[in-house]
Amino acid sequence: MNNATLSRGLLIGALVLAGGSAVLADAPPPAGGHPPMPPYMMRPEAPTGDRLKPGGDGKVLFEVHCGYCHLLGGMGTNLLTKQRMMMGETPDKGLLANRTDLTADYVKSVVRMGKNAMPAQTRVDVTDAELDAVAKYLGKAG
Repeated sequence: MNNATLSRGLLIGALVLAGGSAVLADAPPPAGGHPPMPPYMMRPEAPTGDRLKPGGDGKVLFEVHCGYCHLLGGMGTNLLTKQRMMMGETPDKGLLANRTDLTADYVKSVVRMGKNAMPAQTRVDVTDAELDAVAKYLGKAG
């Protein structure tokens, strides 16, 4: 990849991320006068009940446990977007939920062992049952 292609890709990625910020910035402030929070700050509440019980909603558990970094505007998404664009992919591949190349086993491995800036997540952070549901949700490659 030459420098012009890389620069163009980084510019497109920056514009995509800035566009998301611009949409948030253009929204009228709510009654309290504060601007809306970015998506990564608006995660759902953790489901109640037994965290060790299998069969949880992988999307909700992903947003609860991983969303602070891996929803739009999160540090993990920003870093992955840059990495994926340097590999010639489109900026939307920085969002883990948009990826089709992840396997459930790979997701589990990265969560438990960590990778680059991502610290390892213990079974207290994310139980095995929760991780199974998240891995099933993200593991679209089989």
